[in-house]
Amino acid sequence: MIALGLRLSLAGGREAAARLALIVAGVAVGVAVLLATLSLFNAFQTAGERTCWECTRGTAPSGWALDATATATGALWNYHEDYYAGRPIRRLDAAALGGRAPVVPGLSRMPAPGQYYVSPALAELLDSAPRAQLADRFPGTRAGTIGRAALTGPDDLTIVIGRTPEQVAALLGTRQVDTTADEPAVDGDADIYHFGFAIAAVGLLLPLLVLVNTATRLAAARREARFAAIRLVGGTSRQVNLFAAVDSALGALTGTLAGTVLFLLVRPAVAAVRVTGSRFFPDTVTPAAWQYAAVLAGVPLLAGASALWSLRRVRISPLGALRKGAPRPPRVWRAIPLLAGLALFAVPMFQTDDRKPNAGPASAGLALIMIGLILAGPWLTMLAARLAARLTGGAATLLAARRLAADPKAAFRSVSGLVLAVFIGTAIAGIVPAVVDGQRAVAGGTLSGVLRAPLGDLGGGGLSPRAGAELVARLRAYPGVGVLPIHAAKEEENRVIDPERPPPPRAVVECADLARFPALGQCPPGARAVAGRFDRVVEADNPLTIDKLIPLAGPDSEPVSADGLNLSSVLVTMADPATLEEIRTLLAGQSTGPPMTFDEVAQVRAALYTQAENIALAMVALTLLAGGCSLLVAVGGGLVERRQPFTLLRLAGTPGRTLGAVVLLESALPLVLAAVVAAGAGFGVAAPFIDALAMKGASLAMPGPAWFAGVGGGLVASLLVISTVLPLLRRMTSPDNARFE
Repeated sequence: MIALGLRLSLAGGREAAARLALIVAGVAVGVAVLLATLSLFNAFQTAGERTCWECTRGTAPSGWALDATATATGALWNYHEDYYAGRPIRRLDAAALGGRAPVVPGLSRMPAPGQYYVSPALAELLDSAPRAQLADRFPGTRAGTIGRAALTGPDDLTIVIGRTPEQVAALLGTRQVDTTADEPAVDGDADIYHFGFAIAAVGLLLPLLVLVNTATRLAAARREARFAAIRLVGGTSRQVNLFAAVDSALGALTGTLAGTVLFLLVRPAVAAVRVTGSRFFPDTVTPAAWQYAAVLAGVPLLAGASALWSLRRVRISPLGALRKGAPRPPRVWRAIPLLAGLALFAVPMFQTDDRKPNAGPASAGLALIMIGLILAGPWLTMLAARLAARLTGGAATLLAARRLAADPKAAFRSVSGLVLAVFIGTAIAGIVPAVVDGQRAVAGGTLSGVLRAPLGDLGGGGLSPRAGAELVARLRAYPGVGVLPIHAAKEEENRVIDPERPPPPRAVVECADLARFPALGQCPPGARAVAGRFDRVVEADNPLTIDKLIPLAGPDSEPVSADGLNLSSVLVTMADPATLEEIRTLLAGQSTGPPMTFDEVAQVRAALYTQAENIALAMVALTLLAGGCSLLVAVGGGLVERRQPFTLLRLAGTPGRTLGAVVLLESALPLVLAAVVAAGAGFGVAAPFIDALAMKGASLAMPGPAWFAGVGGGLVASLLVISTVLPLLRRMTSPDNARFE
């Protein structure tokens, strides 16, 4: 029976060969996209599981000074981050205290004093950048490169500098370590990327399943009639099931193998995708062996199950395939879950008193919207088809509309997979630009070019008054540079009001310097210096938080004295952006954190959100393309099934272009309708979410070019794919081929 099933599949003439080719092509596209997504996720997971040597925490407190009683084991480490041209640099200054000092992974030994090791990407950058802007930050000479065990990807900028114990001990934040950390890094941004991949899974898996299901059920009606004939001549139900399973599994298995080969051909391009803003190591961008096995086994099994389900009428009786009735039209109740979900999501967003979304009803509303989109699709397709039939008098539109209205469930089924992807992608494309604009508009944009540099903690640390005054004088020596020194308040000014809940440390700024930064506030009349939470402006990593804090000084600010206070941080404004990197080089040896402008802080978060958005929009484009492939397969199967009526229409005088327009309209209407409805629901979710964030100057705006490229390009590509069946239609309906079984 298996041999006979293979013969029926392979030796059934041109029709069988065309059906098999379409099945193989449809499944191959879906498998290649699925393997590419799995490979990127695996690379992301591998990068996240890397040993986090920079997470090493020693036992020596900050400010520890080397003396004669210090232990002769371990090493002194001072790890912090630097910044150059929008890219973070991981820097470690290390000094061995004995012969058994810990070694960073990727190095055979630690650099000696006066030497340093750099990552390959940083080595290239040092060779190309002006020395005064970058190389002068790192004392010593280059001794070699850092191996990949210490890096997350080939674009990492990392440096390990060898110094003497006295030099490292003099740096703020130095720790004494005996061994390197061996646990993976805890990335606070990982949840956002996991969310992006989850969107990809939801948005991609369903359309791929629809694609495989549509491909393997190609020309189901013709197969049903053929298998029913086999039942009439004595074939058993089990034999018919075996024929169907062999036929579908053959195409699916061949398509799976072809998709695997296609993925291997495009894997170098997939490895160049910057999911997290930088590339992964190419050898990590690959599916695991068990994932290959699951795809190779799962897709043919899914195809066989789909084929058996499509033959359920034949299993009832040999004449079951001939007993067809008109399907029941979808009812209006299908739109209720979608409308209820939109209301359930939006109302809590708009009505919360504290401007924080209520997660419970909002999550339930989001789930209800997704379910409602799938349920409402056939009903909306039927309404659109009936409306098109009433508004137009063209023969092509009338024929297409009547067919869609007769069975809207089947018409919507082939594009149902892309609805969730377009919905989620549109919601993200509406939210992310508003959030990014809100972050970049801190203080109306007046702080964008201001550099902030932490120099110590506010508990009395930082630079001494003398060292701080020298640093401020060197900064002001640059032409067009203005400086706002932020001092740590004295202990008595941080007095405890409530013994059980002491207030956080405060900072002090002088009013003459504050006048250069009007966005931060103004001193009360007659005051020379004021205390406030100016430290929050330097420490906050979310510009939206900064925007809600300012102004930090006003008529009610407390006048204080800034005499004799340590310098904890500085804000620097400059007229010439070219001096930014030189100032950063000056601060490199004294800053306890990466000196960054407010615009760079916003760019870091914007890049994070934009990358997650791009993942989702790329999946939208792929799902639209997958939806187009599903339609192509469905249209091809429909042409095979309707060869006789279409040929008779040609013989009756219907032009070939009219039949081609019928096919395009039947395919394009469900595709465009699904995209429009899903996009509308996405905007309906984005608007109340942005309102709930209560950002200054942020409102719902049109999505960026990536959304139009993803959705618009996907729709155009899908329609172009569908148009490839038109030559087949002309050949099939030629009067010379008017012969039927």
